[in-house]
Amino acid sequence: MAEAKEQKIWRAGTLTYTTTGIILLFIWLLWGDFAWGLKERSVGYVAGLMVKSFGISDFVYTVMMVSFPCFTNIFLMPIISYRSDRHRGKWGRRIPFLMKTTPFVVVGLIGLGFTPMLGNWLSAHIGADRLSVNMASLLVFGFFWILLDFGTTLTNAIFVALANDVVPTALIGRFLALFRAVSLICAMLFNAFLLGHAETHSMWIFISLGIFYCIGLYSICLKVKEGKYPPPVDDGSDDHRRSFFSAVRVYFRECFSMPYYRWVILAQVCCSHSVLPLNTFVIFYAKDLGLSMGTFGKITAGIFLTAVIMSFALGFLSDKFHPIRTGIASMSLLLVVQVVAWLVIRDITTFVIFFVAHELTIMAFNTLMASYTQRLFPKALYAQFNSALQMLLAIAAVLIAPVVGVILDGLDHNYVYVFILGAAIGVVGLFSLFKVYRYYLKYGGDENYQAPLPEAHASKEEAA
Repeated sequence: MAEAKEQKIWRAGTLTYTTTGIILLFIWLLWGDFAWGLKERSVGYVAGLMVKSFGISDFVYTVMMVSFPCFTNIFLMPIISYRSDRHRGKWGRRIPFLMKTTPFVVVGLIGLGFTPMLGNWLSAHIGADRLSVNMASLLVFGFFWILLDFGTTLTNAIFVALANDVVPTALIGRFLALFRAVSLICAMLFNAFLLGHAETHSMWIFISLGIFYCIGLYSICLKVKEGKYPPPVDDGSDDHRRSFFSAVRVYFRECFSMPYYRWVILAQVCCSHSVLPLNTFVIFYAKDLGLSMGTFGKITAGIFLTAVIMSFALGFLSDKFHPIRTGIASMSLLLVVQVVAWLVIRDITTFVIFFVAHELTIMAFNTLMASYTQRLFPKALYAQFNSALQMLLAIAAVLIAPVVGVILDGLDHNYVYVFILGAAIGVVGLFSLFKVYRYYLKYGGDENYQAPLPEAHASKEEAA
């Protein structure tokens, strides 16, 4: 009995956990994260190689693979996040949405696997003289890509918010380090064992991902329990009484009325997109230099393995020095790597050297910044604020990706310029991080930081 009384108890809202309970919670969340991460780390490469085989330009590629998904994020993620934050139901405020959005992802993945087969059938049915195999395949691909994107956008918004609700605040940094490690392991496994087969076995890769994703996400829905939440803030945004446009006004006023949160979001957007040019075209860059997909996959797997090993030490540094400080240091290093890479890369050897340096640096940045939003956004409105961030990330990608595609088309696909284009974006991100740091100190710093709420901010302005 004495041992039971002394047992450590962890709390997340109304949820209480023993150490055993925390371990089980982490196991189920990370199991779902493994399925989610494997899909996230695999689909872009496999789908990108597939759609490029249909003979499209770099510009069309960026519109389909980057801009269109991000365009849907602009509208869908804020809506579901806003509704989820304010939803109260028997199963919680996150899991009901997760259960409804997962099937779209599963159907989209399996459908992409059958795209070449369906494209051939559609072309033969209509007539190859009226609809070529490439165009028919592109249409089929587009249909299932839309389904996958719809489900992915909605699921991603809810999955991160669920973890933020059920994991105790004292453990969120360590959980996110594990979360990040699982994602890196997924990337390592895909690049080591699947990327070399992406062009020849895409059907089985997509089907397997769909089945595995379904099992992983529904395991979370069945095994992870949400607590009781306080009634939503009475801002007049009741679903039954408030018009859509009035809700939109509340959303934008709460998320963007404070300069502090505008800088928080801008910093993350620009830093994240500093790697967009390279990430979008790295496979085609490697192929242009004569690097096989099998070799490229093994190099990338080695990078991810190194990143996994680094992640635990980096997580400790992030907790000790705060994500803003570690983000400033790692983003500064990334800019140096990008500029030097642009000046130096001329062949496969120099490409591999700087690709490895670049990827290790950005992965270090991502790990060091993993708890950035959890540490800075208000917990009560986390999903809403996070959706605002995702919306701005999407808008930026919609605008940046086609511009990069046009520039590369104009440069005759000279992909070395992706490094300097990324550096130009990263400079803005680094400047924004310095601004965020000044606000962070203003709102209490390491010892007394409290995420300011929009209502409190408005009240202070009125009092002044």
